[in-house]
Amino acid sequence: MSGRLSRSDNLHGYPRFRELERGEWTGTGLPQPVQTSSVPNASRVPDDLPDCHRSVTVGVHAHRNMKTVTVPRRGRVLVVEDERDVVELIRYHLATAGYDVVVAPTGTDALKLVREAQPDIVLLDLIVPHLNGWEVCRRLKQDPETREIPVIMVTGRVEEGDKVLGFEVGADDYVTKPFSPRELLARIQAVSRRGRPADTQDKKAQLKAGDLEIDGYRFEVRMKGKTVDLSRKEFELLAILVGSPGRVFRREELLDAVWGRDGFVAPRTIDVHITRLRGKFTAAKVSPPAVDTIRGVGYRFREARS
Repeated sequence: MSGRLSRSDNLHGYPRFRELERGEWTGTGLPQPVQTSSVPNASRVPDDLPDCHRSVTVGVHAHRNMKTVTVPRRGRVLVVEDERDVVELIRYHLATAGYDVVVAPTGTDALKLVREAQPDIVLLDLIVPHLNGWEVCRRLKQDPETREIPVIMVTGRVEEGDKVLGFEVGADDYVTKPFSPRELLARIQAVSRRGRPADTQDKKAQLKAGDLEIDGYRFEVRMKGKTVDLSRKEFELLAILVGSPGRVFRREELLDAVWGRDGFVAPRTIDVHITRLRGKFTAAKVSPPAVDTIRGVGYRFREARS
C-alpha cells in the first residue's frame, strides 16, 4: 500500500486499517503509530458532542514495546466526510502529526460542529448527505463568525468546473482523491500560514493583564488559570483590546482589524461579539475581562491600577 488512497486499493471496510488498529501493519506510506495518550489536548473537544462526532485522537494502538512519542499540538481540524475509509486515513495521519480531529459525517453536522468545536481548519468533501460541500462552504464564508476559518475541499470531483465552483464559493484550496497524506498535511500547513500573518500573531502572543492570560500561539484564553473557550473573532477582539490597555478603539477600527474592509459587516457586530465574549467568561464562572463600553465611540481595555 502506498501513501495514496485509491479505490483500486480495495480499502472498503479497511482490512489493512484493521491490521493498523491491532498494531500489525508494517506497510510503506504510513508512519508508525503512536500511543493515543501521547497527543495532548484531545479532551478539548466539547464534552457534549455526540459520540458519532468524536475522533479518537490516534485510531491505532502502539506496540507494547514502543516508547511513547510526544507530538506537539498543531490545531484542530474538522473533517467533513461520510466515507469511513477516508475518515480513518485522514484522521490517522493528522493525529500522528499532532492535530486534534473532529468528524462531521453530513453537511448539517458540519455547520453545527464548526461552531461547537471551533476548528482551525475544515477539510470538506463535496458529496456528503443532507447538504453538499459547495453549500456548506458558501454558508461558512458568508457568516462573519466562520468566514476566516480556512476550508480545503478534499474530493473525488476532478473536473475543472467543480474546482472553479469550489473557489468561487470561497474554498482556500482544492485537493483531489486519490491524494497523498503528506501532500495534504503540507497543504493544511500552507493554508494555515496564509490565514495567520506573522505580524498579527506576534502582537497577540503571550499577553497578560492581571489574572487574564492570552496565548496567541495556542489560541487559548485563561482567567485565574481557568480556560475560557472563545470563537476566533472573540479571541481577536480581546487580544487587540488587551494589547493596547487604556486606548479607546472605535467600532470601525475593530471591524477593520478583525474582519477587514468588508462592507457587509455592520458596526453592531462588534457589540454582539463583546456581549458574547463577556457571557462566556460568566458562563465559565470567572470574572469577565475589564472591557469598558465607551458610549457612542467603541471599547477599551481598562488599565490595571497600580
